[in-house]
Amino acid sequence: QVQLVESGGGLVQPGGSLRLSCAASESIFSINAMGWFRQAPGKQRESVATITRGTSTTYLDSVKGRFVISRDNAKNTVYLQMNSLKPEDTAVYYCWALHYDNAYWGQGTQVTVSS
Repeated sequence: QVQLVESGGGLVQPGGSLRLSCAASESIFSINAMGWFRQAPGKQRESVATITRGTSTTYLDSVKGRFVISRDNAKNTVYLQMNSLKPEDTAVYYCWALHYDNAYWGQGTQVTVSS
């Protein structure tokens, strides 16, 4: 079973930046895909960014050009660099991994964008 631990959330002003990290309990080299979902109060969980084992990436339309997902296989960590943050980016961000047809989730980290 893969355990995921997120970090890097917090309070930031509009226009600011944050980098989220997702550390896996084992090697991510063979993990098919990893990514980030988010859930805002009263809204459904939505996929923000995904990166495959082959490093292909996909993004939610509203974050394209502002967020960048990357992975460091040597550190067993996936990152989400978030720039030009907006109040509507406020949510709990969850890391996930798809490994041998099983999905694994982190506990979530709060991101609040407010002045």
